[in-house]
Amino acid sequence: MATYEYSCRDCGRFDVRLAMGTAPGTHECPRCGQTARRAYSPPALAVTSESVVALREREEQTREAPPVVSHVPPKHQTPRRPHPALARLPRP
Repeated sequence: MATYEYSCRDCGRFDVRLAMGTAPGTHECPRCGQTARRAYSPPALAVTSESVVALREREEQTREAPPVVSHVPPKHQTPRRPHPALARLPRP
């Protein structure tokens, strides 16, 4: 079951639980009986953590104005040390 939101002109918004994908564009208001139109709202964004919200905002900004790279960044030359478990393996 999914929760769908409808908006009545006189009474305001109300929720209706229906099977997923079966929500009509209009529904009868439970208070006054008038026809109410379906309202679309974002799903549970109020419970999203601040760090996820910040990441989404940064992603949206890069979608509109991506950072421009003028040169290839240098490679970091860090010495690679073999994994300690590899040192115990037999060598040919």
